[in-house]
Amino acid sequence: MSDAPNIVLIITDQQRFDTIGALGHGHALTPTLDRLVDEGTTFTRTYVTSPSCAPSRASLFTGMYPHSTGVLRNEDPWHHSWVEQLAGTGYRCVNVGKMHTYPYETSAGFHERHVVENKDRFPLTNPHYLDQWDKAFWTRGVTKPGRAVYRERADYPDAMGAFVWEAPDDLHSDTFVGGLAEMWLDRYTGDEPFFLQVGFPGPHPPYDPTAEALQRYDGVPMPPANRSAPDLAAQPAALQELRRHNQEIDHDSVVHPADPTAAQIDRQRRHYMANVSMIDDQVAAIVEALRRRGVLDDTVIVFTSDHGDCLNDHGHIQKWTMYEPSVRVPLIAWGPGRVAADRRVDGLTALMDIGPTVLELAGVEPPGWMEARSLLPALRGEPWPGREHAFSEHARDKVLTGTALMTMVRDERYKLVEFVDDDRGQLFDLEADPHEEHDLWDDPAHDPVRRDLLTAVSRWRAHSALTTAPWKAAFR
Repeated sequence: MSDAPNIVLIITDQQRFDTIGALGHGHALTPTLDRLVDEGTTFTRTYVTSPSCAPSRASLFTGMYPHSTGVLRNEDPWHHSWVEQLAGTGYRCVNVGKMHTYPYETSAGFHERHVVENKDRFPLTNPHYLDQWDKAFWTRGVTKPGRAVYRERADYPDAMGAFVWEAPDDLHSDTFVGGLAEMWLDRYTGDEPFFLQVGFPGPHPPYDPTAEALQRYDGVPMPPANRSAPDLAAQPAALQELRRHNQEIDHDSVVHPADPTAAQIDRQRRHYMANVSMIDDQVAAIVEALRRRGVLDDTVIVFTSDHGDCLNDHGHIQKWTMYEPSVRVPLIAWGPGRVAADRRVDGLTALMDIGPTVLELAGVEPPGWMEARSLLPALRGEPWPGREHAFSEHARDKVLTGTALMTMVRDERYKLVEFVDDDRGQLFDLEADPHEEHDLWDDPAHDPVRRDLLTAVSRWRAHSALTTAPWKAAFR
């Protein structure tokens, strides 16, 4: 066994935590991910540091919170990452698929980038960018599905972003990215250890599985959405505005009605899960490509997502909220002889904790200014209690327009959400109310909990400023 393992980091886009069969979610048809769970270590309570793509990914690839990176919304610039350290130690560093850096093709430390970005970029001139996937469609003479195409369909107003893929199956974004990763593994001639980051664009909308993938879910019951009239009415002003905004604008080809039927929600979730199963197929193909290359037993695979999708839980679509389906994601590590098998770790974990974990796997010491914490002890099977608190934050952008800044903190039992410009927030007892349907913000009996968590937010920001003060000097 080599001292320096190959590392494959697979990141999906918008995959909520309850989408893997082996973790108790029977509606998920995920045999490959089930195998990784059974043979590896799974972190069951992993939280993103921001519920949208760029801030979450910039945090993951720097090991710092969004308020430290300055990336608080999509299209905030970022182009440095800990990959630069990894590449300087002899690793071949390669990205295939989505990273959501800005500019899109900045190196961020990678020796190679083969970029595939969001499935639905509309209009193409805002900003104008042609990725590897666009070029493949152009070369084949095929029109790429997206808003401009879907808006012509008679069922567009009622489909809620769920469509069957009508272009050639091999051009589906997730199949295309998986194929590019396989091609690299089959063709690269170097023998140094490699770090391969594979970014799948799905299951982010449009929810667009192939007909074959969707057929697998015939007769599979989908969990209903957790939404009720009292829940919707009690939401703070910023979340009421977010629902209105998404009902008025078809982001990512999703026309979101105020009161969808149970059948519409079921159909949307079925398409979403079929997209997850397509990604599971591609993970299997990547594992087989590692086997063909003869390096599978010298490779650590990490699987996760950048944030989740409410899928109509609480009346919301996509992300931009601090509800569990939006901020909690899967995190699995697998590696023969390096990662404990069949282990579930329930301690609170931040998605950005992947950063120092990868560095330490590669024998690189993480910098002291990182706010992330290595998970390597847990991978080795050692006791690992997790974090005392998990934090997440998101600033106003083109979609979350009702607040300047939204911040979440959760501990073992409670979750608090603060809006910087509103005296009203949210407080949930996740032990008694796991679906977050009963807001305790104004409950006098929970005033001590609310004060304690607000104090935790204040201290977190202060400690964060002290810890990260030196980080910019590292990139001068």
